[in-house]
Amino acid sequence: MAAHYDVLIVGGGIAGLSLASALAGRCSVALVEAEQELAYHTSSRSARQLIPSYGPPVVQELTVRTLELLAARDQELPEPVLTPRSFMLIGSEPEVASEASGHMQPITVDRALELCPALLPGTFTAAGLDTGSFGCNAPVLLEDHRKSALAAGADIIAGARVHSAQRLGSGWQVGAGAEGFEAGVLVNAAGAWADELAVISGVEKLGLQPYRRTAAIAAVERPLPEGSPMVAAADNTFYFRRDGDDVLISPSESVPSGPEDARPRPGDVERLVEKLNSITGLGITHIRRAWTGLRTEAADGVPVAGFDAEAAGFYWLAGQGGYGFQTSAALAELAATQILAGQSGRGDTGGAGPESRTAHALAATRWSIRR
Repeated sequence: MAAHYDVLIVGGGIAGLSLASALAGRCSVALVEAEQELAYHTSSRSARQLIPSYGPPVVQELTVRTLELLAARDQELPEPVLTPRSFMLIGSEPEVASEASGHMQPITVDRALELCPALLPGTFTAAGLDTGSFGCNAPVLLEDHRKSALAAGADIIAGARVHSAQRLGSGWQVGAGAEGFEAGVLVNAAGAWADELAVISGVEKLGLQPYRRTAAIAAVERPLPEGSPMVAAADNTFYFRRDGDDVLISPSESVPSGPEDARPRPGDVERLVEKLNSITGLGITHIRRAWTGLRTEAADGVPVAGFDAEAAGFYWLAGQGGYGFQTSAALAELAATQILAGQSGRGDTGGAGPESRTAHALAATRWSIRR
């Protein structure tokens, strides 16, 4: 016999968990995750940095709102999610100029070398600094969302892959694992599998594309000092940041992939180590562990959030790309507002609250969920 809920969320990553905690207690909610553990894929493989200057303008708007919401949340948590950590961009003058935004200020090469003494002089000619950037304690945030959702009455079921979904009367009938569900709203927060879920549900897919991104924890001879900024190349060939006495590094690759449990490819990390040892004084000695995540994007690079115009009650919360954590709170706020309005029959909200600001930022870029 199927269990009945107002909202069924498919996907137990940062997007799905954020929305579950935003909705729980305001309507009946269930979340299903295909894997045996939550946040198994991209959400557990994050760089854990929230950067207001990173991404297209709409993403920057979402990031600013997310930081506001997480800062307020930190006032109530015993362990903070946010830790100030600047973000520094280096490269040639044209490269830095093209990648910098209003959240980033140009700084001199000498200042950049002071902030990150591991950088070698002569390896870059321009730099920019975003001092409003924060490190993100992703495990703490994910666990807080999970606990908050459960405490408010949500059901969370892992190891339940969706195998069937169909529109039934005024809602959806969904089979996931050995369970059956009926819900008024079906939320597609399935990450790299979002288009696959759409096909299972009889909904036209959006052409969302997963991209590979590899990272590793590297042991170094000369650790970065505490308070060092995260450093990224303006030509998107690497980034690195302090991770205790080690360093987190990434080749920043963006290679198309199918939805899968991604793994590093031979040579990717090795070539990055060689490069970083040639332009920094870190002295990378060996790799402790490496992983690859998938960043799923729409064609225009803007997150997809909203009801499908052609499938009643089907809500997209996908295509966050590499901005999942830094847009999560703002998108959950928006999605919860729209879903609750739809449940009450009020339609889309047009108020002047922060969730409206997020809606307007998205609407300014994408006029339709199917654009």
